[in-house]
This record gives sequence, C-alpha cells and structure tokens, in this order.
Amino acid sequence: MKIYTYNHQPISFDFEQTIDRFFVEEIPMFRFSGQGNYLVLKIKKRDMSTWKLIHVLSKATGLSERDIGYAGLKDKSATTIQYLSIPKQAERELKNLTTEKIEIVDRAYNKMPIKIGQLKGNRFSIVLHQVTTDAASAISKTASQMSQKGIPNYFGYQRFGEDSRSYLQGKTIAHSGKKLKGAKEKLLVAAYQGYLFNQWLGERVKLSKIIETQTAQEAAKQLAYPDALVKVLARQTQFFKLFIGDLMQTYPYGKQSYLKDMSHSAKVFQEGRISPTGLICGSHAPRSQSDAYHLEAPYDDEELSSLGGDRRFAWIWPQDIKSRYDKGSRELTLDFVLPKGAYATTFLEEIGKRSLKPAMSREHHQ
Repeated sequence: MKIYTYNHQPISFDFEQTIDRFFVEEIPMFRFSGQGNYLVLKIKKRDMSTWKLIHVLSKATGLSERDIGYAGLKDKSATTIQYLSIPKQAERELKNLTTEKIEIVDRAYNKMPIKIGQLKGNRFSIVLHQVTTDAASAISKTASQMSQKGIPNYFGYQRFGEDSRSYLQGKTIAHSGKKLKGAKEKLLVAAYQGYLFNQWLGERVKLSKIIETQTAQEAAKQLAYPDALVKVLARQTQFFKLFIGDLMQTYPYGKQSYLKDMSHSAKVFQEGRISPTGLICGSHAPRSQSDAYHLEAPYDDEELSSLGGDRRFAWIWPQDIKSRYDKGSRELTLDFVLPKGAYATTFLEEIGKRSLKPAMSREHHQ
C-alpha cells in the first residue's frame, strides 16, 4: 500500500498507457560533439521496448547487441524518443531498417558511445481522458503545487511485473548465492531491490506525515521517539523530514555527502538543490549512517550481492509543467519533466491518489 504525501481529495481521470496517450522523450546529459567514431541516433519508436529496438538494430547492422549504446530503458506501450549509439562504420547498414515502428529523427557523430544513465531526465506528454472541468482545474493546481514542493520517488508498478509479485522470485534468486543468468534474472532481482526501496520510502513518508499533522507529544508517542528528537524534526518546515546520517545528493545529479547539519541541509533541500537518497541494496551500495541508518536497516538485505546496488533520490520535483484541456473531448494533456529513473505513473498516482496499474488480463488469472 503506497503512502501518499498530499492531503487533497482523490481526482478522477481515465489513464491508459498506449502509443496514442503516452509520449516520452529523453533529455541527453551532454551535447554531442559532431565528430568522432560513434554515430548517435535519435530514434522515435512506437509499440516497441528498448530491448526489442536494440535487437532490431543489431539484426539490421550486423552489430552485436552489446555494441549498441543506450542511456535508459523505455516502455513498449508508448511513443518514445531515445538516443542510441553505434560504431560509425555501421552507418551504411541502417538502410536495412524497414519496420514502420522505428523512425530515425536525427543523427550526430560523437567521440564516445552512449552509456547507461547518461540522461538529464525525460520529458513526458500524457493524455488523460474523462476529465471534468473541475478535475482539469484540480489536476493543474495540484501538479503545480507538486512542482514547488516535490513528490516521493517511488518505483512505479511497471517494476514489479503483471502480478506485482516478481520481487518474491527476485528475493529467492538473490538469496541463492548463484551468479545471475541473463537479463530476466537481473530484472527479477532489481524488482526485489525496488520493493525494499519502496517499503523504506513509504515508511519515511508515513513518519513525516505523523510529525507534520500531530503535536510533538502525540507524534513522539506514536513513533516511540524521544520528545527532543521529534521537536527537532518538527522544526524542519518541509514535508519530508531529514535525519542525521542521511546520504544527500546534489539535485538533479551530482555528489553525495552525509547529512551532519540538519537545519542547513533542510533549507537547501527545501530549495530543491539537494535531496536525500534511499538504498538500492547490493554489494557496492553505500549505506546511510547514524539515525538514518536505523530507519534504513530493516530494508537492507546484505545477502543480496549479485548486483552492485546504488542510491536513488527519495524526493524529486516535477518540472516544466503545462496542461491543455479540451472541454469537448474531456481530454487533458499534461506535459512535465522528471529526472532519470523517475516514473510518470508515480506522479500521476500522487495526483489521483490511487494505483494506475491496469487490471490483469483474464488468462493471467487462470
């Protein structure tokens, strides 16, 4: 059960992730140099996953799939624009690309291939249906508020498979101690990592909400915290409360450092210049310290060593928000930018106050 941050009433709209309603475009980390041994392709694709796109490019060019660089994975059920790199000498083989699902929008040369994570963020444009005039106004107002104050950076339902339980298989694989075989096992273990992160983040949102909405005395009793600690936490004016030892990171990308001065860090956090990170547990992931580690420890799995692990922003700010409403069709188009790795559906769920995960098809119940 996801813990939502904001106190508005649920807002009704119809959401379906399809190629006609869900658009996303990568924002590259760097400008391409215009020269070099790599060709960067700006590709528009429809109804095709990134893995399938890489496979199709490999077949067309004769390249190994590992020679095709990409920055991030994009959904199949969407119209997406993303950047991939191939060795320059394979450019002439691109004439073999014949599928209508792929369009090469632009090309540029670069000195280095594209690597995973080399993204500033993603620009989304999502069409919501069955939106009343009042709901359109509420969505626009709420989205604007979230741009100012931020939202929790939960992993979206897409991370956890059709039945939302793939993390259980991932846990079993992670605890087997064996080396991971293939992309599927990595995805299952990554689902388990994501599950632990979401549980930790939900707990931090819950305790922040308790401190935000109750007296210090009531909150101390409910959380079983010392009165003095709750009073210090309550002095932070932002919603998501920081703890000594939180591993903070410059936002939207940059260096990490441990929180030592709570009042200064809270001010910089409120300005959107730094954000706390949560643990994606693994063999090389840095852990938080002190008070923050006591909150993190129940969601850490030190047996998970088959993946390196990482840190992930706990709190993000949707940016460049614009909305367009068509009263006749009752459609609202919402445009916004999120940092890399953040899910558009998580933002929409915080607005709607409900899960947007589609119901499982009948054959999956049998």
